[in-house]
Amino acid sequence: MKQLILGGMRSGKSRLAERLAMASGLPVTYIATATAGDEEMRARIDHHRAQRPEAWQVVEEPLALAAALRAHAATGHCLLVDCLTLWLTNLLCSDDAGALAREREALLATLPSLPGDIILVSNETGLGIVPADPLSRRFCDEAGRLHQVLAALCDRVIFTVAGLPQVLKGEPL
Repeated sequence: MKQLILGGMRSGKSRLAERLAMASGLPVTYIATATAGDEEMRARIDHHRAQRPEAWQVVEEPLALAAALRAHAATGHCLLVDCLTLWLTNLLCSDDAGALAREREALLATLPSLPGDIILVSNETGLGIVPADPLSRRFCDEAGRLHQVLAALCDRVIFTVAGLPQVLKGEPL
């Protein structure tokens, strides 16, 4: 099953994804896209690390997500990707101007054929005001387009608010 979990910051989306991965009863590989560029982000990463079960394999991949998914997806295995918007940020800030388009297309081409369970976590950015600067507007546009395509590809889509998951598509929780 392929699942997309959306929500704002501190909405409970990562906690839900981890709970679903654990409940799957399958071996879990956690694909982390964050990079520790400053102390605050390093603290966030440390917090997530402390919450993960020790038995989970962790793969840190900030850019080549499709390749990481292909390398680790397997029948009877669960992959948890946290999070797509950090991955998107990494690509938008890359010195390689073509990286975003290339990696986005690779992800969308790869996802449908992957074996096993896949849980994708991402921040919903389209509920606030239109950002004032061009990079932030592009980020919101790219995230919104990515979420729409992924929602069509996934079996279940969940929107999480205040720790409460709302199933938008697929089987109830």
